[in-house]
Parts: sequence; C-alpha cells; structure tokens
Amino acid sequence: MEDQRIENIELKFLTVDDFEELKSATLESYGGVLNSYWKKQHIERLTTIFPQGQVVIKIDGNIAGCALSLIVDYDKVEDNHTYADIIEGDKFNNHDEFGDVLYGIDVFIKPEYRGLRLGRRLYDYRKELCENLNLKGIVFGGRMPNYHKFQSELTPKEYIEKVRHKEIHDPVLNFQISNDFHPLRIIKGYLEGDTASSEYAVLMEWDNIYYTKKSKKASSVKTIVRLGLIQWQMRTYNSLEDLMQQVEYFVDSVAAYRSDFALFPEFFNAPLMAKYNHMYEPDAIRELAKYTTIIVEKMQQLSISYNINIITGSMPELIDDKLYNVGYLCRRDGSSERYEKIHVTPDEAKVWGMQPGHQLKTFDTDCGKIGVLICYDSEFPELSRLLSDEGMDILFIPFLTDTQNGYSRVRLCSQARAIENECYVAIAGSVGNLPNVNNMDIQYAQSAVFTPCDFSFPSNGIKAEATTNTEMILVADVDLSLLRELHAFGAVKNLKDRRKDVYDVIRVSK
Repeated sequence: MEDQRIENIELKFLTVDDFEELKSATLESYGGVLNSYWKKQHIERLTTIFPQGQVVIKIDGNIAGCALSLIVDYDKVEDNHTYADIIEGDKFNNHDEFGDVLYGIDVFIKPEYRGLRLGRRLYDYRKELCENLNLKGIVFGGRMPNYHKFQSELTPKEYIEKVRHKEIHDPVLNFQISNDFHPLRIIKGYLEGDTASSEYAVLMEWDNIYYTKKSKKASSVKTIVRLGLIQWQMRTYNSLEDLMQQVEYFVDSVAAYRSDFALFPEFFNAPLMAKYNHMYEPDAIRELAKYTTIIVEKMQQLSISYNINIITGSMPELIDDKLYNVGYLCRRDGSSERYEKIHVTPDEAKVWGMQPGHQLKTFDTDCGKIGVLICYDSEFPELSRLLSDEGMDILFIPFLTDTQNGYSRVRLCSQARAIENECYVAIAGSVGNLPNVNNMDIQYAQSAVFTPCDFSFPSNGIKAEATTNTEMILVADVDLSLLRELHAFGAVKNLKDRRKDVYDVIRVSK
C-alpha cells in the first residue's frame, strides 16, 4: 500500500450484495484455504438476524476487512465450547437479541491493507456497538498461530505468559492484548483444522465498563451526582432549635439546586458548648454529646423532607462512658448508618479524652458507593485505600482546622487520596470563631471537590472550591462514568498497577 494513494476509507454494514467480493477477500486473507469463506446463505442469515454486527471496511470502494459477530446469552455457553457450538451451522441459533455478550465469530484484514491499523477500527466499532447495546462485554476464541513452533516445550498457558511478557511474538494475541482484551481460559479443540494453533484457542474478553444491569425498580443509579457542601459559620446559638434552623436553611439551599448530597463539617454543633463553658472541658463536650441523638433524628427527617442524602459531618457521642467522634449518613429513603473517626488528634485525646473508633466501611447509596473519613483520617492513606478496594466512588471528608497549616494538611492529603484511589473527594469545613467556647479557636477553611488528574478531569485536580473563610454553599457535579473510563483507560492506572506481590493493605478485624 506504500505506493497507492488512498482516497476514501469507510466502515459500512455488510450486505448480501457484497458476497462475491467478500468471498474473494476472505480467500486472500486466509491463504486460499478451501471452504474458508462464508457461504451466501450465511451472509443472508447474519445480515437478517443482526445487521449491526456485520461490518466491512472499504478502501476506495473495495472491501479491505470484515468483522462478523452475534449476541449470545453467556450463561448458556459452556466453558469449553467450540467454534462450531457458537455458529451452529447455517442458522446461527445461538444468536439471542436479549443476550448479554457480543461474540466475535470472524475478523480479517486483506494482506495488501495490513499495517494501516484497520483491525483496530473494526475492534473499536465492536466496542462502541457493545456499549450502545448495553452488553457486558465482547468475547471470542483467539487463535495462537505461532503456538505450533513451541508446542513441544511450552504448555498453552506458558505460551500465553511469554507472549504477554513480550518474550514471544504472536501477531494475533499481541494485537488482542494491545486492544484491552484479556485471556479468560484456554479451550482445546476449539477450531477444527487450525494446525498452527494445534486446535487450541484463548477465550479473550473485553469488559464494557459502561454496562448497567437492567433494573426492575423504578429508580436507577445515577452517573451524574450533584454534591452540596456547606461551609459553616461558627456563631453563637441560643438553643438547639436555633442551630437546627440554620441546618435546615442550608439543607434547603443545596436541595433547591437538586443536590444529591449535603455535607456538613466536623463538630459543626460545637457552638452549643457555649452554655457549658464554665465546666471542665471534658465535661463540657460530654454535655454536647447529649444532643447528638436528637440532631441525627432531625437530620433524618430533613433528608426525607428535602429528598437529599445528608452526611452529618461529625459530633461527639458517648458509648459506655467512652467519647467518640462520629457522624451519620442519613439517606433520603429514611435509612441511616454511622461512621467513626479512626484517628483522633493529640489535642482531642489530651483535652477531651476522645477515643479512636474502629468502624471503617463503604456505604451504598442511590448515587453509588461512598466513604466518609473525618478530618485527621484523611492523612492516613491506608483507610481510603481499603474503602477504594470496596468500590468507593466518592470520599467525603468533614473537617475542622484552626490554622492554615492544619487546613493544608487536610487539603493536600485529600487531593492525594483522589489521585491514588481514582475517586472524587469532597471536603467541607467551618469558618469564623467561638470566643465563648474553650478549645475552639478561630476556624480556617476552604471547602472543595477534588478529582483525579487525567484528561477527562481538571488538570490541577480541582473541580470546585469555595471562597476561603466565608460562609457559603458549594455545589458541584461529578460524573461517575468518567471514573470507569479512568480505571480502564487512564494515562496511568493507580489502582490496577499496584504491586500486590510486593505490598498490600490489610484490614485488621476487631
């Protein structure tokens, strides 16, 4: 093709009118092997039952390549099936328009057009078709045309490993692996007469990261999620009712923008300690802890009333006379779950006698899996890594910092958590001061939403940020589908590339 000028390349649906040219192109591609081409009745049947699955690439009007496929119900396909089992003669009875997997039954490029990356175009089309039809993925039996050269010294499994590590060149397997396909299993006797592969095949798979299981429920899991962050002003309140009035004002504000989550800061209820300021500090915060149950109950009511998931920041809580820093996820369906601060700061332990928590888990919501880490916990990467391994999409971090130094630790660590765990991170803190509450100095905060740093995200990893030290709300949309793309196709793959053969993070049960 070096000396031939190409005027036009187009991808078209295969038709019966293409049969004679397709037959000729197939014979050229497979070395003229007798009966290596599809018969006319095959093409008529394929283009009738699944026209979208049958495509050709034409260069200046001539067929240069072809890709044929079916849809199958993969649960009905035996693990050790053969090629003949899939196509079932002339009728292709395994095709199931309600199936869940695209099965490739043929793909070729004519020898004179090889080197133009036309095969990649055909594979890209199949991937787009798979996504458009909401199928789980693509599978096919991949030949191993060079295996016969190594059969006496290598098992098929050993051969594949050497191909993957670039110790052996196999044109078919190398191409498939470079196009994001991965081997599932080895099938013996897959294609009768394939002596080059010694009749072995590798069942290859490509996963559709956009696949969503069809639901029978009226609700669906969102991909675009709206976050509402409350940058809370510390001020004096005369009563719990006054504080909850301000809470409801903010919930109403972010819900008016149809936010899916409202995030409050750590110890946002600290102003209620003012009436206990005459007491010993550990006693004062224990008095504050008596409000926690009723605040959570009121927030549960607000989450239902305003149709929003509320992350309550954090509050002190007494359990068996031990003081913990905890918060609650109040879902809009009326359910709630509790989270704890795992690492208490030296000041929390010294001044208040705060105890470290032990509960760490992700939470299922109608907007995907989320995690919550309270302030200081954001500075310990092991915690978010464990949550990430459970499928966390969004990490919420309510915080309370009095200096810019403390805030910078939370912010910079939160940005690192977004990159290393390929997730969104939302942080919300308090501003202002409480002169009538001991151990609650001037507050410093700039609430923000952070992202990984890749092409689909802001280059600096900042989706949105509030004005520093100003009471306000911050509303931002995050796209969960971009995380799926990042996991599979990112410039770097921080999750997939971890060397678990060298290191790992292990949860210790308690």
